[in-house]
Amino acid sequence: MSQSSRLGELSWIAEARTHIGLREVPGPKNNGVILGWLRKLRAWWSDDSTPWCGTFAAMCLTDSGLTPPKDWYRATAWLSLPVALSRPAYGCVVVFTRDGGGHVGFVVGKDKAGNLMVLGGNQGDAVNIRPFALNRVAGYRWPSAYPSTGRFVLPVLDSDGKASENEA
Repeated sequence: MSQSSRLGELSWIAEARTHIGLREVPGPKNNGVILGWLRKLRAWWSDDSTPWCGTFAAMCLTDSGLTPPKDWYRATAWLSLPVALSRPAYGCVVVFTRDGGGHVGFVVGKDKAGNLMVLGGNQGDAVNIRPFALNRVAGYRWPSAYPSTGRFVLPVLDSDGKASENEA
């Protein structure tokens, strides 16, 4: 599959957007879509209560014909993608630090407060776009050939300005 859809959107971002609104199932039941991702990625666990931000990112790349890192289930493993960026680009993988681990998602813009707007899974137990503070960024990576310079101009998106603090 090409890296851009016919409308010019990056294929992994187009794929990610199709899942906005998908949520974990509270309690002992699980979301069948998330369980399907785990099976496809050959995870050794099978529940949606285990942090799944890396699972979401891995499926978006895999379904776009790209290869996620070997340890895709660990947010910090995404820092091993070969193309490091010194600043955010539209569609790049962003890795954040947090107590007890990390978080991974895709940059899709910024808000008026200067936060990164991130499309990711397991953000409040759902797939959505949320603001994240820049001081939590551990790194930016590009999942394929180096991005065009135009991708470094981030669109300004509406947000409540309240940066995410915990994605576990």
